[in-house]
Amino acid sequence: MRDVLGHFASGVTVVTAMGTDGPVGFTCQSFSSLSLDPPLVTFAPSRTSTTWPRLREAGRFCVNVLSEDQRALSGQFARTGTDKFAGVDWAPSAHGSPVLDGVVAWIDGELWAEYEGGDHTIVVARVLDLGADASRTPLLFHRGGYGVRAALPDPGA
Repeated sequence: MRDVLGHFASGVTVVTAMGTDGPVGFTCQSFSSLSLDPPLVTFAPSRTSTTWPRLREAGRFCVNVLSEDQRALSGQFARTGTDKFAGVDWAPSAHGSPVLDGVVAWIDGELWAEYEGGDHTIVVARVLDLGADASRTPLLFHRGGYGVRAALPDPGA
């Protein structure tokens, strides 16, 4: 299943919040727009995540869409037991959640609903604010790695 579904290219996000002990966040590639009216997005943290409960408690969080030059941030926020914000530049959104410097886009939201989704939790968030930098290119994940690999040979070759 992982191999076949890995053929679908996805963006890479870091979901952040201001926790009781400072900023918290995790890498998440399961992210999507859900609704325009009301404005909703969805993402799916692993049920074993130790970070998601801290973001849930905050109630508000920011989905940071990473740019192609932010591979290291993707890895940094995927680790457990480390200071994920060490050396990371960010600024608080109008609602207080960390917006990482250099991202393609950011979506500030608040928890709307949660659903069981097998080994993940399906989170639905109401969009409070958002922004984008059209000059940046997103970081993509495809077939187990970063970037998009040609799936078929070039027909002109």
